[in-house]
Amino acid sequence: MSDHERVWPRLEPVETGVRGRCPRCGEGRLFDGFLKLRSECDQCGLSYDFADPADGPAFFVICFGCIPAVTFALMLEIWFTPPLWVQLCTSVPLLLITCILPLRPLKGWLVCSQYFFKAGEGRISRPWRPYGADGPLVEPRKP
Repeated sequence: MSDHERVWPRLEPVETGVRGRCPRCGEGRLFDGFLKLRSECDQCGLSYDFADPADGPAFFVICFGCIPAVTFALMLEIWFTPPLWVQLCTSVPLLLITCILPLRPLKGWLVCSQYFFKAGEGRISRPWRPYGADGPLVEPRKP
């Protein structure tokens, strides 16, 4: 059975992306290194040329990781005025953990969401349905 004839299971982007797995088969690896995407899936052969998460992962990390960590460091300084070594031992590891660790799962989630929702260049007046959705086609609005 060829890839065009095979029916792939419907996989949620969060499940596959956070684990760094292929959005189509759920088994192949998505990354080649920490943040570098592979050229294709090593299991099903899906080309990852469609993937372009751009600055999305960095934006989410800044909003939900960096801002709270910097707020913590500032509040620690304002409330307790600790010595420099205390700031270095608490704030720097917190910043590194909250800013670096979430990047890979977020990038995987965004790439898998692009595959799932068939993200691409804008299209006008073409019916659309997310990958694997069972509902009706979404018709474009008539002017």
